[in-house]
Amino acid sequence: MSSVRGRLAGSASFFAAAVSMAVPAFAQDAQSGDEQGDVIIVSSSRIDAAGFDAPTPTVHLDQGALSVGGRANVAASLADLPQFRASTSPQTTGTNTSAGQAPVDLRGLGNNRTLVLMDGRRFSSENDLNTVPSIMIKGLDVVTGGASAAWGSGAVAGVVNIQIDNEYEGLVLGASAGLSTSYGDDFEYRFEGKYGTSFDGGRGHFVIGGEYYDSEGVIPKVDRPRIGRWANFNGTITPDVGYGNMAYGGLITSGVLAGQAFNADGSLRDYDYGYAQAGNFSAGGEGPSNDDFSPLVTPQRRYSGLASLTYEITPSIQVTAQVRHSRMYNNYIWFGDNIQGDSLGANPNPGEERGQFISVDNAFLSQGIRDQLIAAGEDGFYMGRANRDLSYSYIDFERKTTQGTLAFDGTFANGFRWSAYYSHGEYQNNIDTPGFLLSENFANAVDAVFDGNGNIVCRSGAEGCVPVNLFGYGSPSADAIDYVTGTPSQRSKTKLDVGGVSLRGEPVTLPAGEVSFSIGGEIRHESVNQTVGALDAADAFRTFSFSSLSGGYTVSEGFAEVAVPLIYNTPLLQQLNLNAAARYSHYSTTGGIWSWKIGATNEFFPGFVGRVTRSRDIRSANLTELYNTQTTGYNTIQNPFRRNADGTPISEYVLSNGGGNPNLTPEKANTWTVGATYAPPMVPGLNLSLDYYNIDIDDVIDTIASQDVITRCYNGNAALCDRIDFGPDNSIQRTVSTYVNLANYKTDGIDGQIDYKLPVYKLGFDGNGQLHFNVKGTWVNSLTIDDGESTIEYVRSQGYTFGDGVPKWRVNATAGYESEGISGLIRARYISPGEFNSSLDITNNHIGAYTYFDGQLSFNVENDSGPDMELYINASNLFNKKPPYGSLYSPYYDVIGRFVSVGARVKL
Repeated sequence: MSSVRGRLAGSASFFAAAVSMAVPAFAQDAQSGDEQGDVIIVSSSRIDAAGFDAPTPTVHLDQGALSVGGRANVAASLADLPQFRASTSPQTTGTNTSAGQAPVDLRGLGNNRTLVLMDGRRFSSENDLNTVPSIMIKGLDVVTGGASAAWGSGAVAGVVNIQIDNEYEGLVLGASAGLSTSYGDDFEYRFEGKYGTSFDGGRGHFVIGGEYYDSEGVIPKVDRPRIGRWANFNGTITPDVGYGNMAYGGLITSGVLAGQAFNADGSLRDYDYGYAQAGNFSAGGEGPSNDDFSPLVTPQRRYSGLASLTYEITPSIQVTAQVRHSRMYNNYIWFGDNIQGDSLGANPNPGEERGQFISVDNAFLSQGIRDQLIAAGEDGFYMGRANRDLSYSYIDFERKTTQGTLAFDGTFANGFRWSAYYSHGEYQNNIDTPGFLLSENFANAVDAVFDGNGNIVCRSGAEGCVPVNLFGYGSPSADAIDYVTGTPSQRSKTKLDVGGVSLRGEPVTLPAGEVSFSIGGEIRHESVNQTVGALDAADAFRTFSFSSLSGGYTVSEGFAEVAVPLIYNTPLLQQLNLNAAARYSHYSTTGGIWSWKIGATNEFFPGFVGRVTRSRDIRSANLTELYNTQTTGYNTIQNPFRRNADGTPISEYVLSNGGGNPNLTPEKANTWTVGATYAPPMVPGLNLSLDYYNIDIDDVIDTIASQDVITRCYNGNAALCDRIDFGPDNSIQRTVSTYVNLANYKTDGIDGQIDYKLPVYKLGFDGNGQLHFNVKGTWVNSLTIDDGESTIEYVRSQGYTFGDGVPKWRVNATAGYESEGISGLIRARYISPGEFNSSLDITNNHIGAYTYFDGQLSFNVENDSGPDMELYINASNLFNKKPPYGSLYSPYYDVIGRFVSVGARVKL
């Protein structure tokens, strides 16, 4: 594999240079025109009348559009667009228990406020786009406004509707490979295929397709010099930060020997604390860090397949059967179950030291160390230990999704259309994480003494106990490791059953046109059953365990929508249309609730159409928010209740517990969108759009990040102070952040787009090619969260991964050329200046403006006597722009470097 990678790196570097030099201000895959916005499409409705345009803004993306930049999945491609916020950086997936998932997030309002549909229907797998084979996606419609009245709960920020290519004819096979040419890692490869055919004289059609993807990821984080071991330290984003209260092999943190660390042979040395210490951390020196071993990009393998069969039962009735299956899996090194000691001199109160207590008569201590303790009158010491050689866990995960759908569509004699469908899906999420310390076994094993025969045994005499030597890296024996560690595990299955019927038609014709309507009903049941291992259930682990989850709910809904043409062919009201919709949803958990929409469009003069929508949107709590029991994690926080000598908050590593809340009430959002599109008749091929949005959500269902819990408590929110466990001297030992209904979540801004296609023959050149130019951007005026006591503004707070920040401006600009033989593009992605985390006082908080360049080049080779072939190359971050310092997982900055993929497709 290394030789293949080397050859790929060489060819990729060559192609990257070729793209940057040979494809100047234009290039575009022949299939990619709509990524940069074709004609502005305005379709977000249940109304299916020909020519109907709903007043809610919608952008259409085709399959080629989603290939720009060679992203690993569709969600990452969408996150490149200004309206979206990624979960992590453009090419990473994080390293927590959701690693490898690919949800989408419009407006930065959260993944659960963007409703993802497939062919207009909900699909199983918690909106994970990795479960749908990319080759089967014909295109996406992105509705950038509230759409609950049309599609139901969850569409507060908008809707992403995946359109499956159910009518494909022929066979296509493809393969691609890519890697970071800047660092020679993150190697990935993909195989894909799709076959479609008609039968029975064209009455039936069958399509099947799938893909396999394998990525080796990037391990460890320190492979990126601006990412690994960077942290907010002493109020400054600082390099080479590690724990200052532990060492590989052990660090004594109390008593006469405090500040000494164990060598591999059990002897002591003076510990190198580096040039600065703050709280639990130190800069420079030998402080260990999980970044030295844990992944930056998680390795993953996945395969997915989808088959669709349509058949015309009669000239007026068609049946569609669809089945989808996917599996994602891998295992990789995760993080250490370390022992946190106290920082040197941080705790002035004897007996309150944190860490592992070691008795003076511990059998593994050398006699010289024991003598020093006895001479000082000490009965032992506390220690911190980075357990790379003892309990550094791995995560082994598997996610499987299977869903089947049966749908009928028909037409009555009067032209009315009807539809009915039922779908059942199951999503499994199975995780094992071997390598975590068992509380009781570890306590027994650490307390090792000599028996009467001079053998080392456990003082407790517990059956099967194996004493463990903690003094020096590599000291624990294999038998001791097996005794003191275990495997947290979970087995989770989420089920979705959903069915619906609808009727559409045009019952009345008015002077301005036909009135259209849609009515229908849906019923949905969602349930989850998550079990955990016996050790998790017994709370047997020191620091980490999975939590059980069980529950379900049923929602019954009825909806209606009408489109009425009111006025036409007057000086300023050339075509005034009214669109209104309402939906009543009854939840078995929270009762009934209404959502509604009213909007209008009008053509003021040829090519210029104005649109306005006012909607009431809802989101009911999902299964996790309702039923999840306690979750466990750790976060590095800034503790404003403890200050360094210069007044900056002390950094601490804090336990964080979360969980569900069955008493949550639905969110209610008031949404305005006002805008216009313009396609000037005098400039064919030019399309302009501008839309203002305002989303105001009450009773917001959310957890509050650990740092925000602490900050809001410090600012005076007494209720959140109750969610913090304080230790000695105002240290923080734990935060608790279950799901709650917060007061308000609000955002507003403007989306704009300019799109222009110019056939080259108009410039005097021969051929059927065209130039394609596009600029799309989003300006965010404000994004605030109000907890009832204080309001935090998140615009410009864009470097911190686990917050809610968004940039003020994001703009994409592309220039491309499209033809039957060769196509390509250059894309620039602009991110405006901001702060790493605007809620904290950081001396180097500012992040300057960033512009990334991506390139794409494709060649279509036609063959009269054989299959046609397409060769393509994609490059993201073409000029290898380095990320801001310390921007680990930031959703906006590329931490991978230049990434190049090359591939080919054969079409039969």
